[in-house]
Amino acid sequence: MRTEDVLAAIATGLWRWDNASGIVSLDAEAARLLGLPAEPVRLTEAAVRSRFHPVDWNEIDGVVNLAVAEGTLAEARLRIMDERGRVVRTVRSRSKPLIEGSDYQLVGTLQEVADPQPGTAGPHTPITGDWRRSREAFLLDAGRALAEARSTAEVLRVAASLSMPGFSPDGLAVFGMAGDRLTVIGHHGQRDGDEGPFTSMSLATDYPAAEVVRTGRAIYLPSPEEYHRRFPTTWPLAERFDRQSWAFVPLVVAGRTMGAWMAAFKHQVAFTPDERSVLTTVARMLAQALARAGVAESERELSLGLQRTMMPVLGPGIPGILVAARYVPTGGGLQVGGDWYDMIRLPGGTAGSPGRIALVIGDVQGHDVRAAALMGQLRIALRAYASEGHRPDAVLSRASRFLYGMNDGYAGDDEGPGTGPRFATCLYLEVDLETGTVDIARAGHPDPAVRMVDGTVLLRPTAGGLPLGIDADADYPTTRLTLDPGETLMICTDGLLETGGHDLDSGWERVKRLLEAHRGDDLEELADTLVEAVHGPGSHHTTGPLAERREDDIAVLLLSRRPATPGRETPRRTLMTIAQAEPERIAEAREQVRQLLHDWTDGDQLDAAVLMVSEMVTNVLVHTDGDALLTAEVACGGKGRRLRVEVSDASDELPHKRHPGEMASSGRGLVLMEMLADAWGVEPRGEGKTIWFELTEPAGAEGNGG
Repeated sequence: MRTEDVLAAIATGLWRWDNASGIVSLDAEAARLLGLPAEPVRLTEAAVRSRFHPVDWNEIDGVVNLAVAEGTLAEARLRIMDERGRVVRTVRSRSKPLIEGSDYQLVGTLQEVADPQPGTAGPHTPITGDWRRSREAFLLDAGRALAEARSTAEVLRVAASLSMPGFSPDGLAVFGMAGDRLTVIGHHGQRDGDEGPFTSMSLATDYPAAEVVRTGRAIYLPSPEEYHRRFPTTWPLAERFDRQSWAFVPLVVAGRTMGAWMAAFKHQVAFTPDERSVLTTVARMLAQALARAGVAESERELSLGLQRTMMPVLGPGIPGILVAARYVPTGGGLQVGGDWYDMIRLPGGTAGSPGRIALVIGDVQGHDVRAAALMGQLRIALRAYASEGHRPDAVLSRASRFLYGMNDGYAGDDEGPGTGPRFATCLYLEVDLETGTVDIARAGHPDPAVRMVDGTVLLRPTAGGLPLGIDADADYPTTRLTLDPGETLMICTDGLLETGGHDLDSGWERVKRLLEAHRGDDLEELADTLVEAVHGPGSHHTTGPLAERREDDIAVLLLSRRPATPGRETPRRTLMTIAQAEPERIAEAREQVRQLLHDWTDGDQLDAAVLMVSEMVTNVLVHTDGDALLTAEVACGGKGRRLRVEVSDASDELPHKRHPGEMASSGRGLVLMEMLADAWGVEPRGEGKTIWFELTEPAGAEGNGG
């Protein structure tokens, strides 16, 4: 008798499913079982699929994928439907995948299953009913819990708390690899120290986890007898735990086996296809969670290490100043960024003199490893140039040539994003600790800000040049200002200003309000306030209400001169130079006066002061060949606050009062000052002159800063 006749006699048909072509071949009995004429036939996958209950088809698809991954049999029960959608019979499928590269053929049998008689218990159908709903709910909960775990310890805690529907494990262990050795990443359900024999075990050992890591295929041991039969050498290691069944499932990420997961049971488990499917799905989620946690921990360690290297080498030990700094890397991936700051003790100090220091803050273009590498090299170069004693303009000129030379090798490089030339913004300040004089050179970076003793905050406009690395011969003019005792200087990268959807202007207004609202002289508290207000919690890997705002690195550095005499009233003062080639800075001068008088109660006096400043500075640029030096100071006295503004230039020619006609385009500056100022005058001063005016605010009218 032929084999086909025997199979037909027991209602068993043969089928072959070619995954590559999507063609399913059926013999006569298999065709009959599917409700087709009893003759051999070749059908498309869609035609065969239409014969199965849609829920069962989805189930068998998962079972087949599991069998392909593990190299085991695919078993399932399937309901056959007629053209009207009615169930006509139930068949049992047992198939073996024959793998050919990335494709496979599924070869197996279809056998009719007798329907249970009324009043009797039917056969177990694992693909329907409450068990499947429980399984799906469990997998959803497990996936969500593992996705939220942020560290390896959290992932292991979640894995230990998983309660699988109907067959929860009593113990588990997660194995990893270190070279050719097996390691124990974590375990649960065993005593501390029980992992000793399994730690640093050779992958060549006859142990289930080692074989799983070597082959990438799961091993299911439903009984102690099966364990002893297959792994007699290492059975004594497992026997003492008094378990009845074991599942060793590979942890696979991106096609690479990174370890193995052991689930051990005190009761015997048959490891049906559905149970294996649950274990395999959990193992995949566990592997992905461990991989994510490993990347996150590496990123945190790299970021923390980078943050530690960013801390200034000089700090509270410098007499006469206080310093605070923060560096917060961006979030998301390995975006370590190129922001940095530094403090450098400059040569030339003498015994008994506090000497000079340099403050540097900068931002290399990009948020990747190369940006961080360039940042480190540029920081070293800047420190070297500063230590040689060069002035701020020379330090930045040399740094720009240095970065330009490094970019030279990348010119025209089209190997992909992140490989082209980079530039960097930078702010370099040289501070005389004895006099408070600050010389500033700026390369495309945000301007510094000064918080005065009474809380008034001014953005100090400075002359600047191109970002470093763009032009090898770029010049960087120097701006000088004076930091009085008790005042605080703030320099930062654009991440502090632009985080949270702000531009530079609106971001500055936000930071200005924070600086003005701060009380006390604790710079560490002020630095934390600035970072947390725009970024979220101080720790870059802690979740919080603003954690989603990690768009750019943040670096901020604060320096404050200690008050010379506690309690002594310190005037507000601003100083800036307006060069002949920069007439646009007249608008900055007007804005400086407005910021200085932010709480001046008389709006007419404020407008008058701004108008007179504009006239004085414009006259210098129009009638002389030199630059204008603007100095403005607000001081408190017994009769109220007094504003004094001086504009100096290098010309010896004194201005004189004129009587312009109605149509004259000039000659009204001194007339305006005579009308608007409480006092004014012109004073010769060595090589040049100074024109000044004063406005007095009546006593009792002072604002909060008076």
